[in-house]
Amino acid sequence: MTAPNATHTRPHIAVIGAGAWGIALACAAARNDADVTLWMRGPVPKDTRNLPRLPDISVPDNITLTNDFPHTADVVLLVTPVQASRHISEKLEKVLAPGIPIITCCKGMEATTGLLPLDVLAQTMPGRPSGVLSGPNFAIEVAQDLPAAATLACTDFALAQKLAALLSTPTLRLYASDDVTGVQLAGATKNVIAIGAGITIGAGLGENARAALITRAVVEIGRLAEAMGGRASTLTGLSGMGDLILTCTGRGSRNYSLGLELGTGFKLSRILAARTTVAEGVLTAPTLREQAAKLGVATPIIDTVAQLLSGEITPDQARTLLLDRPPTVE
Repeated sequence: MTAPNATHTRPHIAVIGAGAWGIALACAAARNDADVTLWMRGPVPKDTRNLPRLPDISVPDNITLTNDFPHTADVVLLVTPVQASRHISEKLEKVLAPGIPIITCCKGMEATTGLLPLDVLAQTMPGRPSGVLSGPNFAIEVAQDLPAAATLACTDFALAQKLAALLSTPTLRLYASDDVTGVQLAGATKNVIAIGAGITIGAGLGENARAALITRAVVEIGRLAEAMGGRASTLTGLSGMGDLILTCTGRGSRNYSLGLELGTGFKLSRILAARTTVAEGVLTAPTLREQAAKLGVATPIIDTVAQLLSGEITPDQARTLLLDRPPTVE
């Protein structure tokens, strides 16, 4: 980690992306007595205390909104959608001083390459210390300073511990990990499973079915994590089971609410046309399905959701595929 800017003793945290999650993380850092810069695409609004993505949140005074990428900081949080991270990180790398850690805070896989976020950063920002922040967090609650927890993973465990200590607040507790693959994969797959959970409830299959789907998903994702070099045990933590529980049950989840609408019979094209926010699971599902097939890993829940989203099967056929599988040993 680089030393704090010599002109002040407070840490400088740069947040790239002024969506709901970026605003929430900026607010958390600002309440932790840090100087925060929040990069946003497009013009900075005149009312900088009340931003469109979280309109009821008053942004603290020690957050500076800007259109300019930071040249220096103690840590940079990249909080843009996965599909935009390559373009944004390439631009950021041109101006950001060497050695400054960057933490990706997005969940998913790049649709065109099948890469996880840190693999994209390895190409666009090579040699830079990096990590991933993921967990069961709705942005609005973090912005409101309600209690929350997440996992911060780096291949360098000592760096993960330092960054977790720097970014933790009295209400946002961060746990360090070195399983960057497991944490990233959990964040990507939970969006797909959440769509399946929403379909289950929307189609009237009941709470038992949803609980079974979530539980079996943990096993499924664990198999895939191990095949990709991660640890299945990570799936029992905040970035795995924690995020699955929240995303598969909370109506504030974009992916779960999309699944609910699909389960009640709405067409995917109609649902997406009515939305201004991104449901990453829609783009991630086919990529995960392809990755699992290449590795020879059985992922029946992911496969079924991907087939449903692509229009290969109907919700009724999806139900049959999932429920008519032969019983096995747990």
